[in-house]
Amino acid sequence: MNVGIIGGTDGLGKTLVYYFKDEFEVYITGRDHEKGNRIASEAGVNYIESNAGLANISDILIISVPIQHTSDVIREVAPYMKSGSLMVDVTSIKEEPSNTMREVLPDEIEYIPTHPVFGPRTTRLDNQIIVLTADKKGEWYDKVYDYLKSKNMKIIETTAEKHDFMMSIVQVLTHFSFISTASAIEKLKVDLAETEDYESPIYNLMIDLIARIVSQNPYLTYNIQSMNSNGPKIRNTFADAVIELRDVINEKDSERFIEITNNATKHMGDIKDALGRSDKAIGALNYEYIMLTRLIGKEVGLQHIYSKKIHVGILEGVDSKTATLINGSKTKNLRLANIRILLPNELYQWKLDNCDKTVQSISCVFSKNVNVETIEKAVMNIDNIINVKLIDTYNGPQIDDGSISLTFEVTALSKDDIENVKKLFTGFGGTIR
Repeated sequence: MNVGIIGGTDGLGKTLVYYFKDEFEVYITGRDHEKGNRIASEAGVNYIESNAGLANISDILIISVPIQHTSDVIREVAPYMKSGSLMVDVTSIKEEPSNTMREVLPDEIEYIPTHPVFGPRTTRLDNQIIVLTADKKGEWYDKVYDYLKSKNMKIIETTAEKHDFMMSIVQVLTHFSFISTASAIEKLKVDLAETEDYESPIYNLMIDLIARIVSQNPYLTYNIQSMNSNGPKIRNTFADAVIELRDVINEKDSERFIEITNNATKHMGDIKDALGRSDKAIGALNYEYIMLTRLIGKEVGLQHIYSKKIHVGILEGVDSKTATLINGSKTKNLRLANIRILLPNELYQWKLDNCDKTVQSISCVFSKNVNVETIEKAVMNIDNIINVKLIDTYNGPQIDDGSISLTFEVTALSKDDIENVKKLFTGFGGTIR
């Protein structure tokens, strides 16, 4: 099945390429043809220079372009779509594209306006939310629903109008308040680095969330604000609430302040759940730091959460922002915010895949009644031992009558690990030959 993505060279469209390329024949278009050909080549998909040409060959056509261009692109490609095909859009505003699809698409073309409620940095679909706002359900609908369900996504079915109102709270209000806060910090000329000496975990988390929002594409953020029909009411209500709270405090009206905060708290719903979730978030922020401080001086593996590159070495030190790894003569400083600690089995597997192996035969004289299977199991419990096998037994004239010489072939990750095996053998009462 051919899946076409208009706008598959950037943002969410580019992310969708990597979700679909292993299951479907994927084609993409983009405004920059040189860039489009390069990205298609890197991803192992196909690039087409014409939106109309893409529409003509696609069984499913996904519109993933900036919100303000979505309706124009829908109108552009509608006449070229295959009979019986499906059009999907992935914008965070649903009323306008829904109305446009309804207006310009013929009856033999099905359409499902959707909103994947996650960003292009998302690496897995599990537990991610997607909203479907189809005003009529044809033959494609159940197939799409079942496919999304198979990816363990949370599916919300609603109307375009209901979606846009809910997103006016989830996006318009939160983005507007966060950007306002960031703008106030900028106007106050506050040095955020200096505030770190005074910050609480909640402040730290809040600043990170604000930074995440304000660092997004400002054109996208603006269009989310300006194109949601509920936007004016939401922003005006927020502004009124800010002014009211300011005036209450300036007038030293403590009773009214308490009334406002109590009413707001009651309306927030299950506060215990909110405290639990925020406690988990705060705990996650501190987890890497606490674990790393316990591992100073030891070998660790740290994986960059975005590039997926793994760094292995001796942990020399850690501060509130950075972990320092030593690998031979090389020193690497890694930001705590961008790494995760490999589990022991993950580090071991990395070594198997990336490190040279050492193979050595070790001959050792043991008591004749020694249990070979017990020795082999004990060896395999030593860190970084890959394999051990008995390759020779000898009880000739050089060996006492009550003893036997056993030769094991040991495969390990380093010579030091081989030495640990020798120490184990002597611990069993053996004598290395």
